[in-house]
Amino acid sequence: MGKKSGILKLFLITLLAFPFLAGGKMQDDLKKEGKMLLFNARTGETEEVERVIKSDAEWKKILTPEQFKIMRQKGTERPFAFQCPLPPKGGKAIYQCVGCGTDLFSFDAKFESGTGWPSFWQPVSDLNIKEEADDSFGMHRVEVFCARCGAHLGHVFDDGPPPSGKRYCINAIALKLTDYAGKSSLVPKAYPKALFAAGCFWGVEAAFRQVKGVISVRSGYTGGNFKNPTYKDVCSGKTGHAEAVEIEYDPLIVSYGQLLDVFWRIHDPTTLNKQGPDIGDQYRSAIFVYTPEQKSLALDSKKKLELSKAYSRPVVTEITAAGEFYPAEEYHQRYYEKHGIKGCALRVK
Repeated sequence: MGKKSGILKLFLITLLAFPFLAGGKMQDDLKKEGKMLLFNARTGETEEVERVIKSDAEWKKILTPEQFKIMRQKGTERPFAFQCPLPPKGGKAIYQCVGCGTDLFSFDAKFESGTGWPSFWQPVSDLNIKEEADDSFGMHRVEVFCARCGAHLGHVFDDGPPPSGKRYCINAIALKLTDYAGKSSLVPKAYPKALFAAGCFWGVEAAFRQVKGVISVRSGYTGGNFKNPTYKDVCSGKTGHAEAVEIEYDPLIVSYGQLLDVFWRIHDPTTLNKQGPDIGDQYRSAIFVYTPEQKSLALDSKKKLELSKAYSRPVVTEITAAGEFYPAEEYHQRYYEKHGIKGCALRVK
């Protein structure tokens, strides 16, 4: 991130140091038991499932030799080598992982890229895939895996169509088509949003991604009066925007109050326009509220923190109505994940 100093890493500490992150003890228990949350595209709900872990010998009994080579050994099928199945005309369909049956992409998100591999502009949910940096063969790419069984699926590129601008280039042999005859809509359930600014959005995004009940997190810009800002614009200090994260969450699993607890724990709310080595009003501490209820909870939470005397300095976090949120450039999204940085957050106290 151009102006961000490498000193940032000296201020990173693991989320495990914070009991409320990753849902605290509950999230730790999930990890110990090998459980995780996935999005069910048929019901539009998140659900708790067992991770799928097998030995190579076990995978070889399930997969064909070609599937094993691609999905377990990170191979790549030849372009146009395999035909991606299509649903009946007008049918509702989802492409699942051949290895574990996890919902990955809807047919509605498929487009013709001309590359010879199935292409999609978005997954059914960020919960169902995992992305990691891939610097093999002398080039930098972002590799895509099934989040549940770890199968290699393909890569994602930034040359796709609107609205995401992404092209998930997936090996056809790793996918199976499930036609569920229109039992439900492919449109995900509408979840409430939260919007926080707590310094560099890289670490803030990574922190909230690990909170149980969080459906999606996007880094971006908000709080100013400059339309469609770029990162360069925001760094100029002339837009009024803060680096922020937009969060969709399931209130049946995590409450807005619990998200506020995480917010306070991952940054220093007493430093004005500054977090660690990052200085400027784009790094200010702020809570942008969508509803009167969120405003009330945020104000009460801030007052509680002040009365706790946890800090010797005043809390300078601003609480204001949410305005338009502008997603940041794609290279900022999932930054830690793409660059192999473990889920960490910045906190200077």
